[in-house]
Amino acid sequence: MTLFPKTVMLLGSGELGKEVVIAAQRLGCRVIACDRYANAPAMQVADAAEVFAMTDPELLQTVVRRHQPDVVIPEIEALAVDALQALEDDGIRVIPTARATAVTMNRDRIRDLAAGPLGLRTARFAYAANLEELRQAAEPLGWPVVVKPVMSSSGKGQSVVNSADELDAAWQAAVLGARGSAERVIVEEFLRFELEITLLTIRQSDGTTLFCPPIGHEQSGGDYQCSWQPAALSAGQLEQAQAMARSVTDNLGGAGLFGVEFFLCGDEVIFSELSPRPHDTGLVTLISQNLSEFELHLRAVLGLPIPTIRCEQPSASRVILANEHLNQVRYAGLTEALQENNTEVLLFGKPDARPGRRMGVALAQGSDLNEARSKADRAADRIQVLSA
Repeated sequence: MTLFPKTVMLLGSGELGKEVVIAAQRLGCRVIACDRYANAPAMQVADAAEVFAMTDPELLQTVVRRHQPDVVIPEIEALAVDALQALEDDGIRVIPTARATAVTMNRDRIRDLAAGPLGLRTARFAYAANLEELRQAAEPLGWPVVVKPVMSSSGKGQSVVNSADELDAAWQAAVLGARGSAERVIVEEFLRFELEITLLTIRQSDGTTLFCPPIGHEQSGGDYQCSWQPAALSAGQLEQAQAMARSVTDNLGGAGLFGVEFFLCGDEVIFSELSPRPHDTGLVTLISQNLSEFELHLRAVLGLPIPTIRCEQPSASRVILANEHLNQVRYAGLTEALQENNTEVLLFGKPDARPGRRMGVALAQGSDLNEARSKADRAADRIQVLSA
């Protein structure tokens, strides 16, 4: 018999972490939210908070051992993964596993796993540790190419390169946008895809795998701008995506929700990336599904039953972005944004702003996807991020 409440420690306290905290507390859990800065979104709703550099292995182990949580849930990639492995070796449960967290935080490790032992179709790619290696690697892939740091988040440091003349700038952007000090990039062929999707994949503790209806999304500079559910896939495309998602998540092991990204190129489905946690494009599930991705994540983590997952109605999301640097923020337009039926606005509670920072999201249901997307776009457009 499983006894509650459980103590959950969240490593990373952004907007996705905030929804994880809410889902955990609805199940009676006690949550400790951790991040590098105070008053992060998830800290605003958690039972306790810890502010420290989670890339420091000694600090990370000290904080976790002090609280002795039942589960540790990483919600960001900038973590001391060796410390997570040491904690797991000592019997502390890391979600989904310490190895999965380590493999997926680096584009090279997850790409090598997918394209190598698992044999998944990916974009053609190569690595470069300096500008000269980048020049040698890019040419055979054909122009344009995409250059990314092997370690980054939210599209930081990513460039589309149309010729050899642009490689110098792309190298500098990748180095500046990288997380940590590793000067290594991945360069890959530019895929002319019809659609980019996220397949939310839930791995339960008994190894059973469930899938949410696919989510279509658009990105700019490698960062999500809007998403919609359900995305239109053929039966064959969906079968390919589910088989690849099951293959990679079974290899990573553990329990929880994974955001697995794919490109659709004609009838072919091509593996892109994977996050071992709720996905930003999955914010749409807060309005589209009977159980959101955050509720599904917690149920899988805590070994609770998951009934049939349903997309209740065509739904969409559109991010709300800041346009300037602001030390404190306030918002205008909320009344206008919420005038339409079946529309919601989530403001994340971030204490400051910078150009392009995601400050909130608009969610909407519609009779079809076009209506849902238009409503979400209108709601987001009505919100203004202002100086307090």
